[in-house]
Amino acid sequence: MTMIGWLQIILFCAIIVALAKPLGGYMTRVFNGERTFLSPVLRPIEAGIYRISGVDEKREQHWLTYTVAMLLFHVGGFLIIYGVMRLQAVLPFNPAGQGAVAEDLSFNTAVSFITNTNWQNYGGESTLSYLVQMLGLTHQNFLSAATGIALAMALIRGFSRASMRTVGNFWIDVTRCTLYVLLPICVVYALFLVWQGMPQTLGPYIEATTLEGAKQTIAVGPVASQVAIKMLGTNGGGFFNANAAHPFENPTALSNFVQMLSIFALGAALTNVFGRMVGNQRQGWAILSVMGVLFLAGVAITCWAEANGTATLHALGLTGGNMEGKEVRFGIIASSLFAVVTTAASCGAVNAMHDSFTALGGMIPLINMELGEIIVGGVGAGMYGMLLFVILAIFVAGLMVGRTPEYVGKKIEAREVKMAMLAILVLPLMILGWTAVGVVYPTAVASMANAGPHGFTEVLYAFTSAAGNNGSAFAGLTGNTFFYNLTLASAMFVGRFFMIVPAMAIAGSLAEKKSIPASVGTFPTTGGLFVGLVVGVILIMGGLTFFPALALGPIVEHLAMNAGNLF
Repeated sequence: MTMIGWLQIILFCAIIVALAKPLGGYMTRVFNGERTFLSPVLRPIEAGIYRISGVDEKREQHWLTYTVAMLLFHVGGFLIIYGVMRLQAVLPFNPAGQGAVAEDLSFNTAVSFITNTNWQNYGGESTLSYLVQMLGLTHQNFLSAATGIALAMALIRGFSRASMRTVGNFWIDVTRCTLYVLLPICVVYALFLVWQGMPQTLGPYIEATTLEGAKQTIAVGPVASQVAIKMLGTNGGGFFNANAAHPFENPTALSNFVQMLSIFALGAALTNVFGRMVGNQRQGWAILSVMGVLFLAGVAITCWAEANGTATLHALGLTGGNMEGKEVRFGIIASSLFAVVTTAASCGAVNAMHDSFTALGGMIPLINMELGEIIVGGVGAGMYGMLLFVILAIFVAGLMVGRTPEYVGKKIEAREVKMAMLAILVLPLMILGWTAVGVVYPTAVASMANAGPHGFTEVLYAFTSAAGNNGSAFAGLTGNTFFYNLTLASAMFVGRFFMIVPAMAIAGSLAEKKSIPASVGTFPTTGGLFVGLVVGVILIMGGLTFFPALALGPIVEHLAMNAGNLF
């Protein structure tokens, strides 16, 4: 690992930390309904949306009403995506003449995009029209991201409020997030991407003649507008099949670096929002520190594994590391950093093929997702996922000292702990359960491109990515089959919404409780001891749950690789 590689990582981390406070302050004002520098322009639009939709801006919702509104909202999103995909052939803005998308693939894709997963069992440029890319996918990228942030705000209000039965208004939170946060940033972001060389056009695909005289069709389209929200909203769905490895979707080293920053920006800023709303910004910095420790550990292992390569590569005289599956314009460090960022943040965009990483290099993205993608995580989802682990860590601390656990002035009691455990157990149920079926069911086994532990990892990665609402693919697995379209859709749906409902129940329970002042017996939650405790709880739970599966996949593959056996 070179000094330049370390400088890339240090610069990335420094910028994220620097952005957390100003972005957090801005988002706090937005969700509190306070005036911002965009209010003169956007406030009349916001008020008009409420009038047209019949939303009372002053009326808040109980946690159950908030949750039902969110679920009904996503039923509408599902119907829109499924409908435009099935009717694609007769709808406008289809210059390539794409036909209707199959029922099972349309179902899988619709579930994928309403859950902020963006798993894609298709190649975008060879399957979807411009209208579907815009009206179906880009549109839902905004709304699914706004939903995640809105849910995080509801849980944060649960901690910050006292003796109240409401946690906000879903319709107002989604509107403000989209209007004041996502749209303004994406407008500027998309223009930057166009400047870097990314297409943004409704014109037809380009016919080119190669030097040999052959004809070649070059796919273009409204790419920049989709990429901006796919990264900022940690959606990850690519306009092209090669995703962020495609030169039209990630043209330069600068665009690659900015895309990584945008994946982490809002998720990191939400920790500052939490600190501000509970009245102590150090609480937010402590949570960001937990995320940072886990992130840096993952980056160090992945970069080390890819920079050192394998014994087989060394035997061939290739000592510069493992460049297989990576773009030369990015190199090993930028590709490794991108892999850790995208799986830590529930984004799913990829600029290199994880299937071609070394066994240990590919294991870290897998672990990031299995831990619940709480290392910054998806916008909003990472924050409420991390707070679930914080509740468990505080509960453990309470057991150690024989006191009722408390966090930011709220007692953590049996109801909160039960709901947190219920939410956290959703992931292993979907990941391990469906993986067990996938490696024995003949139709599913036929989709595996590799045998042995590598083939097992392909299946494990697919269901981990789906249940964790990440959407990145390990590659090597043929996912566009009836079995995988349905099972991955079920994993995505359960992994998203069966985790949200317990989290919202916690928000409602906490909001109703009185705030209690800290005492000499209160466990401090802003220092290194707290950070270490939360990190330990996360790693122990992840290790106990997923170590056997990892041992059957990347761990045994690494040991076999050192013995000269490849899969």
